[in-house]
Amino acid sequence: MSDADLQTVEAALDALLADHDPTAESYFEFRGHQFDAGLAWIQFEKGAGGLGMAPQLQQTINKRLRDAGAPPTDPAQFFMYLAGPTIVTHADDDVKQRFLRPMFTGEEKWCQLFSEPGAGSDFAGLGTKALKDGDEWIINGQKVWNTLAHIADWGMLVTRTDPNVRKHRGMTYFALDMKAEGVDVRPLRQITGEAEFNEVYMTDVRVPDAHRIGAEGEGWRAALTTLMNERTAIGGSGSGGGLLTGGGAIGKLIDVYKKSGVDSAVVRDEVTQLWIRAEVLRLTNMRAAQAARSGNPGPEGSVGKAMMAYVNQDIWEKAVDLQGMAGQLDYDYTFRRPETTDMIGDSAGYAFLRARANTIEGGTSEVMKNILGEQVLGLPGEPRVDKDVPWIDVPRG
Repeated sequence: MSDADLQTVEAALDALLADHDPTAESYFEFRGHQFDAGLAWIQFEKGAGGLGMAPQLQQTINKRLRDAGAPPTDPAQFFMYLAGPTIVTHADDDVKQRFLRPMFTGEEKWCQLFSEPGAGSDFAGLGTKALKDGDEWIINGQKVWNTLAHIADWGMLVTRTDPNVRKHRGMTYFALDMKAEGVDVRPLRQITGEAEFNEVYMTDVRVPDAHRIGAEGEGWRAALTTLMNERTAIGGSGSGGGLLTGGGAIGKLIDVYKKSGVDSAVVRDEVTQLWIRAEVLRLTNMRAAQAARSGNPGPEGSVGKAMMAYVNQDIWEKAVDLQGMAGQLDYDYTFRRPETTDMIGDSAGYAFLRARANTIEGGTSEVMKNILGEQVLGLPGEPRVDKDVPWIDVPRG
């Protein structure tokens, strides 16, 4: 990051804020101007919401806009942090022009259609079928654990387009219109009572080839970009808010501790240790983000994701313990379909239950450990007997 780049960004911010008041314009309108100024994803190319500069500069942009009164990104737009980098890295210019701006403004919301009942941790084993029919593809299959699919306009969909090659080949990535005929979204009720997750059935759904993201048969490569960004986004969203900022799960735990009236050296030490772990996680995520030169993180992002899951669960378990029996009260388990993602909610009881998903979503902790062992530490990989076998010949239960 050079001084010249910083000056360019500051000048662009000055011009944006001089012409557009974030407190006077609508959320969608101001974010559209931000995108057009190249200040949406600073690391993206010009015309795609960026200026082709170091991703670290996004922190400067976000702070200036926050200080000027711009509202934070709607949590319901979480999947733009996954879909945006995937599209800008793998899609053609027409796809970029069609999807990136409304994705950033929030006018079009996205979801992720990856896991299947028989292909979760083994994502490359997926079987959702896509058959070419002229300038369209006919999609049939089922996806599961699809967060906010019930409010999404578009889905990141990975399909099997060639079953006669090994499973990491023959996959193709599409943008799926979630309102298209043949798309059926069904709720999955969770332990919290809500249905943040869904299962999605696709029956003879037609998708234009113009909505393909990346080359035919190269869906695995595009999916890896999505997955790496997902793990980094999840890893940075949970517990590491830091004591001084009062953010995240650790800030909530400190509040619970202060209100509990507990004055014990043991409890103080336990809360302090959790704060230390959360702060280390926050700083680790900052360092990882600054090291992402292209804006797409590497396998190191699995560190933040894996550790966030454990730290977050431990923090909320302690918060519930501090409340005693009161930690089991004041929570509504009525079935509902939320309009946004929320790992914390209004109570420690909710967050404690929601945190159970942290070690599963975005890749299980066991998968994260394998990735770190093999791709970061260079340890021998696990035996994979189906690695070079055509997908159609792999035995299935």
